[in-house]
Amino acid sequence: MIPVSIAPMMDWTDRHYRYMMRRITRRTLLYTEMITGAAIIHGDRERLLAFHPEEHPLSLQLGGDDPAEISRAMDIAGEFGYDEFNLNVGCPSDRVQSGNFGASLMAAPERVAAIVSAMLAATERPVTVKHRIGIDNLERYEDMLRFVDTVAAAGVRRFTVHARIAILDGLDPKQNRTVPPIRYEDVYRLKQERPELEIELNGHVKTIDEIHRHLDAVDAVMVGRAAYETPWLFARVDEEFFGDRTGASPTREAVVNAMVPYLTEQAEAGVPPRRVINHMLGLFAGRPGARRWKQALSGRLPDLPPEEILLRALDRVPRDVRLEDATYRS
Repeated sequence: MIPVSIAPMMDWTDRHYRYMMRRITRRTLLYTEMITGAAIIHGDRERLLAFHPEEHPLSLQLGGDDPAEISRAMDIAGEFGYDEFNLNVGCPSDRVQSGNFGASLMAAPERVAAIVSAMLAATERPVTVKHRIGIDNLERYEDMLRFVDTVAAAGVRRFTVHARIAILDGLDPKQNRTVPPIRYEDVYRLKQERPELEIELNGHVKTIDEIHRHLDAVDAVMVGRAAYETPWLFARVDEEFFGDRTGASPTREAVVNAMVPYLTEQAEAGVPPRRVINHMLGLFAGRPGARRWKQALSGRLPDLPPEEILLRALDRVPRDVRLEDATYRS
């Protein structure tokens, strides 16, 4: 089992972000944004599903409540070569609730079991589930255990557990990431009581040390917002958690230089530079020059070739910071 992953995050973990992260970590499991089965069936499949070969290992996160629809979407997505498929049972947004999927499906474990059964029948790749520890009126550990047992009986072996309940009546998605108290102990207990399952913990994980601590109790750790806001956190992940010492230790300057031809290629294909650059704003987070870097890449971009925009911004960061490798510990 891959011990570290980056959470699927709407508007953030698109293919451009994932390509950048592969310049920083080769081994971390990456996820797409959640894509509904209906969107795949009826939408622009190339735009929704295509990705760069270097993004592997990559999981496609799906949303929906119709087993037949999800199965058909997987038949389509299977042609793109994803390494695994994940069902979203954790998103608390109003749009997702109105479609009766995401976190609201925690109230219907038998329905989730039917969906994952259809998913397993549609692929030979792993099928996983990401869920909360509970929702309104189903907040006890025993409620989560019933959900996991029901879904596991359908054949799923890996569960990614966001260690907060989702309050669907009264909190928006942003509040649901912070207001419900974190309950890591429930995730630890789940692993203790169901040792045959692969349990991954998610929720408010921000540092390498925290990942290490959680891995003493669970099989894997998923990092969310910190992976986007401070992407350099992952410069140490391959060596720390995968024992991978074969690659050269990256520097932030090397990452920027690697993104220059990618940005140019995307711009030539009609992708607005902003869609790529936005994901790079946190590259120097917490280091001298971070503010000047962000200022150079925020607001209206100068009317320059895309590669010059990045290289001029890089010149505003002190050279010693640009050349810090993964051994630097913030």
